Amino acid sequence: MSFNIAIDGPAGAGKSTVAKWLAEMISFLYVDTGAMYRAMAYAFLTRDIPADDAAALRTACEESHVSLAYVDGQQRVFLNGMDVTDQIRREEVGNMASAISGYPFVREKLLDMQRELATENDVIMDGRDIGTCVLPDAQLKIYLTASVHTRALRRWRELSEKGQNCALEEIEKDIEERDYRDTHREIAPLKAADDAVTVDSSDLNIDEVVLKIRELAAAAGLRPGRGVHGEG
Repeated sequence: MSFNIAIDGPAGAGKSTVAKWLAEMISFLYVDTGAMYRAMAYAFLTRDIPADDAAALRTACEESHVSLAYVDGQQRVFLNGMDVTDQIRREEVGNMASAISGYPFVREKLLDMQRELATENDVIMDGRDIGTCVLPDAQLKIYLTASVHTRALRRWRELSEKGQNCALEEIEKDIEERDYRDTHREIAPLKAADDAVTVDSSDLNIDEVVLKIRELAAAAGLRPGRGVHGEG
């Protein structure tokens, strides 16, 4: 039986970074569900389809295929066979992903793939509704969060290091708006699973968060030496 770790939480809490580091540490397959949604959002953006045009989005969704694969030890995201790993990290793609993630046809398109991966592999999966909807039977569920200011500051630093001009106040506003959409969407709103362990990363660095979750995994029954990296 596979061992699954589900990590949920709001945008900017560090879910993806923590999940990647922990997956490498314990040799689990990392499934970046957020990247899968971003890839679908990128497909819509490249077609200039607005987030409220459900009919056009459905058609584009049916014609889009998202896959994950490890290339030289690094996970890459593919849209219809094209590597879009770098393109999907843009701010507008993240906003679009949040806006379209509540559509049932988008969720259904990706859900089966995610669950199949979790059945066949020991996985760490992060997103907005992993513990509540995607992997309700995961052996360990984490709700990773941080204050709005902390999350905005992290994003501001990340963009600044890339040479992009940005205002901290605008980033905070965007995060607050995304939090509201994610927690109030009709289908699978963002919330902690009833049996999830909440980890606040506001005053913790990445190493501290990763080690904390590793300890929680051991307490949940993860045996040392278990896990093998998947190849995609």
